[in-house]
Amino acid sequence: DMICDFLDSDDDGDLWGDFTELDCSTDPLDNSSVPADYDGDMICDSLDQDADGDGLPNDWEQSRGFDHLDRDDYISCHGKAEYCLRTYDDFTFAEAHNAYSTPEDGVLAGINHLTGLQSQWDGGIRSFMLDPHHQMGSENEKEDVVICHGLAVLDIHPCLFGSVDAFAWLRSLNSLHNNSSGDVVSLLIQNHRVPGGHLEYLLNETGILERAYIHELGSPWPSIGDMSLSGTDVLIFIEMEYEDNFTKLLPAWKHTWDTPYGESSQEEMTCDLGRGDASQPVWHMNNWLNSDFGYADPVKASQVNAYDTLLERALLCWETVGNRPTFVGVDYWEQGEVTNVTITLNKMSHWSDDVPGH
Repeated sequence: DMICDFLDSDDDGDLWGDFTELDCSTDPLDNSSVPADYDGDMICDSLDQDADGDGLPNDWEQSRGFDHLDRDDYISCHGKAEYCLRTYDDFTFAEAHNAYSTPEDGVLAGINHLTGLQSQWDGGIRSFMLDPHHQMGSENEKEDVVICHGLAVLDIHPCLFGSVDAFAWLRSLNSLHNNSSGDVVSLLIQNHRVPGGHLEYLLNETGILERAYIHELGSPWPSIGDMSLSGTDVLIFIEMEYEDNFTKLLPAWKHTWDTPYGESSQEEMTCDLGRGDASQPVWHMNNWLNSDFGYADPVKASQVNAYDTLLERALLCWETVGNRPTFVGVDYWEQGEVTNVTITLNKMSHWSDDVPGH
């Protein structure tokens, strides 16, 4: 190349700099001696922290039984390998308020969404709010638990206008979860009318309980990847703490907190504490408005779920609170772009980052 070796930064012309080759333990004067570079990023494998370019550090993969030199041997969490490294409290999940309350599930009045579990799952919802009750006219046995939501203005049984088979719904959720890889699911259960033993029976019979992660209050949250690999990839939060000790049913307002809910106008929405312990890093940003009659309102949902509006509120609350919202809970998830907002938030590491393209 008409550059003397003394001055040539790549003496053997193999596109690897001399000093780089020395660092990589190859001969800078032999063009047949080139560094191993599995992923072709011009960082030799011995120096590359992610040698196969799959988004997971070598030491992380090796300590969990993956081949760090095989890009096909990896785990993806919520669509990206790098999200497996995120702790549970450093990720934002789209959450469906009264997820089962839909026409597809046979609910006749007071619905919260237009589409049921399959569509919610396919759309990216991974957190679900549920209200278990005993079926109308039943003997209130553990086998009689259904999920339904009453009309607040009427003093009637909450299942009068429709109930959903809780066992079938949760089995479907478990099946969807089984067919995914690396996703973590969260449940927030309004359990005021169901004994702990009945709720535990429901969750056990449907395969949910065995997947439940037990969080010790005050301890750091694990990574999403480790939760998935350990098979403890479901969080079960209950609003009312039982007197008996159900270790897999986490008291929601000890382990998390939420913002106020049920406002009638967007101007009333705040990032303030509604329920729970505001010192906890896991929290719900409730983002739905009620109609004048206390029902979910599709028109208002389309306004507060609109991409720019919802993203602006989420970033404001992130800045105000000091850590990202773990859950963004909505009614009529189909109206607006809640899942796209969570995708954007999860691409950011801090509220002040440049907002990625949408």
